[in-house]
Amino acid sequence: MYRILYEKIVFKDLAKIPDTDVSRIRDALKELLNNPVPTGCKKLAGRAGLYRLRQGNYRIIYAVDFKGKEIRVILIGHRKEIYRQL
Repeated sequence: MYRILYEKIVFKDLAKIPDTDVSRIRDALKELLNNPVPTGCKKLAGRAGLYRLRQGNYRIIYAVDFKGKEIRVILIGHRKEIYRQL
């Protein structure tokens, strides 16, 4: 089982997202505990070790430490804006 660590900005990002979408995002994050690279997840090109997970119109950007069994959630945001913040 993996441990999830959050960057400080993630909590600000979640505050801007509607509650219905936040609950779906939290469910997706819980699923990452058992499987850090689920079906539908993609490795970001040009970004070493970063993955993205789609959740409706929102994207979860995270990094996985397979040896340390840790997932670091870096950003959560709308699909039109998230890649500009990287």
